[in-house]
Amino acid sequence: MLKPFYGLCFLFIGAAIFFPSAIRAQRPASPPAESVQTIPLNGDSWNFPPGKVEFLPAAPAMGGVAPQGPAMKIIDGKAGAVVAKNIDFSEGVIEFDIQPTDSNFASFYFHRQDARETECFYFRTGWGAGHPDIMEGVQYTPVIKGISCWNLMPHYQGNASFRQDGWNHVRIRITGRHMLIYVNSDNRPTLIIPILEGNATHGSFAFEGQMTVAHLTVRPIRPADNGIWNELEGYDPTDNDPRYLRHWQVSQTDTIPPGTDFGKNLLPGSQSVWSPVKSERRGLINLTRLFGGTFSPRHIVWLKTTLHADREWNYKLHLGFTNDVWVFLNGKYLYLDKNYYDEPSMKTPRARLSIENCSFNLPLKAGDNELLIGVGNDFFGWGIAARLDDNIGLKIE
Repeated sequence: MLKPFYGLCFLFIGAAIFFPSAIRAQRPASPPAESVQTIPLNGDSWNFPPGKVEFLPAAPAMGGVAPQGPAMKIIDGKAGAVVAKNIDFSEGVIEFDIQPTDSNFASFYFHRQDARETECFYFRTGWGAGHPDIMEGVQYTPVIKGISCWNLMPHYQGNASFRQDGWNHVRIRITGRHMLIYVNSDNRPTLIIPILEGNATHGSFAFEGQMTVAHLTVRPIRPADNGIWNELEGYDPTDNDPRYLRHWQVSQTDTIPPGTDFGKNLLPGSQSVWSPVKSERRGLINLTRLFGGTFSPRHIVWLKTTLHADREWNYKLHLGFTNDVWVFLNGKYLYLDKNYYDEPSMKTPRARLSIENCSFNLPLKAGDNELLIGVGNDFFGWGIAARLDDNIGLKIE
């Protein structure tokens, strides 16, 4: 009779005989050296603010470890982006080592057309460094029309084990519009981005924030890079949820006069021009993509849709928004609220747009009901996401 230990050994050997490819896949061969492009970290290869960047002949050792080759040290994190010259990257694998010493953010931009259109992955060093379970340790956001959309997409964040007093390894794999990000991890992605949300699909690299960067390389996708995570490409967890209000009519923007919070004179009139707009992923009506954002003075835009109820009934609407909303149902005030970062009005999660922001009753009459929402903005991105608690007896436009 076999003892348990030997039984396990024979079980493992049997698995190795019948499934050799599964075991080999755990040890992928390194790509040929000639397929890896090393991006030079010297003054001739980057555009940078004078006196704000130091190029080191060798990466400094931290904790007895030093990456290969020279390094680039950004001394002043507030001086602006340091942009690579002669790079036009679309897809592949990007790898680099980083010591993110900034007290707030250490950012890596890719597909960078300019400061207005780019994609961004960044460390939130002020919260995440040394705290491997913090939800907001690392984040991704697109930059659209010069506006960082971090507050519209709270789902693109996660925890990561990284430190500020040593080197951290980052690997970013982009295939088409799908991205996997690994931070100090070889097997499990730290962030999975099913579809990149920016307007740009290719462009340069850039770093911003106080940090030291070493061993920046780019290589093509290899078969060994593929795995179960590819199956998530394009996945939207709300696709099968018909309770979201995804189709609206949108007005043009209007200015809210300085010193005014809201007045009924800002309501849309008979001369207002309306255009159809459909939600993006997770039910987001992304007004930043349509109009830009961070206006001074504040701007307002109106969204309207029709709900047809087969009876008089009280539904509940879950509404995500930023920054101000004024909600009217069949021409009457129903709800108003604000969602500003680091203010008493800040909604969960940390003033970012989510259907967790608020909920309220929606008393519908039998027949057609017009839902009209004014959305105000003066800080980063703006938009809404709306979902009913139930849609029995409803026809949603």
